[in-house]
Amino acid sequence: MLNRGDNRHFYRMMVNADVKLMINDPEAARVIDGICRDLSASGMSVEIDEPLEMGVLVCVRLESPNASIAPLDATAKVMRCSQESEECYNLGLAFIELN
Repeated sequence: MLNRGDNRHFYRMMVNADVKLMINDPEAARVIDGICRDLSASGMSVEIDEPLEMGVLVCVRLESPNASIAPLDATAKVMRCSQESEECYNLGLAFIELN
């Protein structure tokens, strides 16, 4: 998975799961639904339908399809936001804290 030009320290696992992002700001208290496209020990890639600014902190919740595995709850920072199409943005999130 890691290529010679790839600086990642962790392997990425391809995922296609619903994820909820809660903006970590009391004034902007809102939830954005997205789709987690890949996941690693240090972050994730998420598709959403609106842009978010780099540096924004979000609370991430990724439910588990297996009742015996706890959902992923984390605080993450937006490291990248690129527009993929008219209504699709790809976020690169870096985990700050796993809850």
